[in-house]
Order: sequence, then structure tokens, then C-alpha cells
Amino acid sequence: MPNTLLLTRIAGIPIQVHYTWLIALALIAWSLSHGFFPSMFPGWDAATYWVVAIVSALALFASVLLHELSHSLFALARGLRVHSITLFIFGGVSSIAEEAETPADEFIVAVVGPLASFALAGVFWVAGQVLALGPSPVGAILAYLAFTNVLLGAFNMVPGFPLDGGRVLRAAIWAATGSMRRATRIASYVGQGVGFLLIFLGVAQLLGGNFLGGLWIAFIGWFLNNGAETSRQQLVVRESLRGVRVADLMNSEAPVASPALSTQDFVFDNVLRQGVRAMPVVDGGRLVGIVSITDAKEVPPEAWSTTPVGRIMTPAPLTTVAVDEDLAVALELLVNRTFNQLPVLDGGALVGLLTRADVLRFIQLNEELGLATRARRPARPRRLG
Repeated sequence: MPNTLLLTRIAGIPIQVHYTWLIALALIAWSLSHGFFPSMFPGWDAATYWVVAIVSALALFASVLLHELSHSLFALARGLRVHSITLFIFGGVSSIAEEAETPADEFIVAVVGPLASFALAGVFWVAGQVLALGPSPVGAILAYLAFTNVLLGAFNMVPGFPLDGGRVLRAAIWAATGSMRRATRIASYVGQGVGFLLIFLGVAQLLGGNFLGGLWIAFIGWFLNNGAETSRQQLVVRESLRGVRVADLMNSEAPVASPALSTQDFVFDNVLRQGVRAMPVVDGGRLVGIVSITDAKEVPPEAWSTTPVGRIMTPAPLTTVAVDEDLAVALELLVNRTFNQLPVLDGGALVGLLTRADVLRFIQLNEELGLATRARRPARPRRLG
């Protein structure tokens, strides 16, 4: 997800926050300090309400992180790759690079998140009962976290894809029909139905005077509706790429540059004359970076002749893809990391360049022609540079 900040890594999984997370944090803290806690625990001073609200909001997002982390850790245990976990305005999302291989895997990875939330709710409730804190700030925080984790687990079990409950529904339909595609289609339509229902309820709340709550519910419905439709479209794309490898689409004749190539020669000889938008930079047969139009634009035109591309390139280590990798995996990298191209390696040697435009053009033509893709086995790629 773009516009994110890396916080840390847990079990090798990048934990990120999107800038919209700050908006959610501020809104939740404000609503808790001005509404929930004053009504539930009257008599405190304003500073206490704000401190309790901020701690509760941060702890809520920590609970969301644990919910998503349970998904990701179980996905790793089932052999699925996990790109990242991102906290954003609507909570959190685990970016799992692959679909489950079986309905059982899908069910386990999906259901463990709500179970983690329910378990957290139990822990917070028991802690509050054992400590017998009553209407104290710490007791209020524990009561709030027990309540919100129950809501978090229950909401995620709503059978609307891509919520966890929708994935559980997809697993059940997949097991019953033997078709993941049909299961995804049905679950996504149910998800869109739930999304439209939430939008309707949100608008009703708005008209009834609950502006903030209604707007929040409507936005959640809109997000769920878009997520369901996007998931269905992604499945179509994955189906169109089934059996296709990076080697089938990469440009094995892609030009390469030396670090000493001037920016002027890169622009005039390659960008303008050949339509090349990016070039791998190779030094002594070793991939040392990649230079693109974006890099050239950072240099004043009058300095192009004296600026080698080795000075402006994105240096190694780069995100690369193996020549025998599935094209769907490469597309995930291009989209999730907002790359326009990926160097293709074979045993560490550069053998080609795969661009986002090449993949999208392939998908478009495949859909227009209505062709089912079949695995192709190209000739062994030669080393570039």
C-alpha cells in the first residue's frame, strides 16, 4: 500500500502504518474523550479523559495488529507468503501474496483472526475482573478493550467477502462445489450486498442526526463494497495468468547501461529514440542498479552531459523476480510496491526486464480474445550485459 511508514518487522513481516491511520487515531481518541468515557465514567477531569482515550485508541490498534498478525502467522505456517501488515483508517489488512491451496487452509487462515480478537476480549475482561479496578482509568481502558475486541471479532465474522466471515463463507462454498472461482464470485457478491446495506444504514444515521457515526458506517460499507468487487476482479486476473511464467513475457533483449553512461545519452539515445523508460545498470556483468525517466527528471537538463547514470540510479539491492516465477507473483510485486518494471534474474544473472505495461497489455489482449492461457516453455534465456 502506497504512502506507508515501516514501523518494524515481526517474524520477517513488515509492519506498516498508512497516513490515514493518524486520522483514525485522532477521530477515535476525540470521540472517546468527548463521548464514550464521559458518559460511562462521569466525574473525571478533561485531561484524564484525553489520556484514557489516547491510550485506549492506541491499544485498540494494537489489538487490530494482533488480529492481523494471527492471520499472517498462520498463513506462513500453511506455506503462504505474506508481503506486509498495514494499519490504516479502517483498521488493518494482511497482504498475503498467494491464495490458499485448499478450502481448509482458507478456513484456518480466515477464522483465526476473529478467534484472536475474542481471546483478547476474554483476557481484558478477566484482567478487569481479577484486578477489581471499578470505575478507574485503568479499569475503563480494560472494559473498553474487552468490548471493542468482541465487536472487532463479531464484525469480521459477517459473511461478506473480503471480511474474515466472507472468507469462511468462501471456504465452505469452495469445499461444497470444488470451485474456488465460483466460491469467490458468490462470496464477493454477498460482500457487496453487506457493503450496500452498511451504506444505507450510514445514510439513515446521517439523516437522523448522527453525522459522525453515520459517515463512518457509510464509509465502511463503501470500503467493503469496493473490496469485494476488487477481489472478484483480482481472481479473474489470476485466472488469466495461471500457468504463465515471467520468462513468457519479459523482454530478453532489454538494453542495459553502464554506470558511466551519461544521463544525456540515456535520455536521447534510449528514452526518446527507442522509447525505453528504464534500463538496468550493469557493471562487470553484475546488476548494480536501475535508472529510469523519473531519475533523469531529477537532474537539470544542463547537467545531463556531466551526470553519469551511476550517480542518479536506484542502486542495488533491487527488488527482482526469478525467470521461472509465476507471472501472477510478479504482478503482485509491480502493483503492491508501485514499480513500473522488475529486473529478471536467472541464477543471479540478469536475463531480462518485465514491465507493468507488458503484463497489463497481456491481460487486456487475453480478455479481448477470450483465450485461456496455457503454460509456455520458452528457450533458455541468455544473460544480459
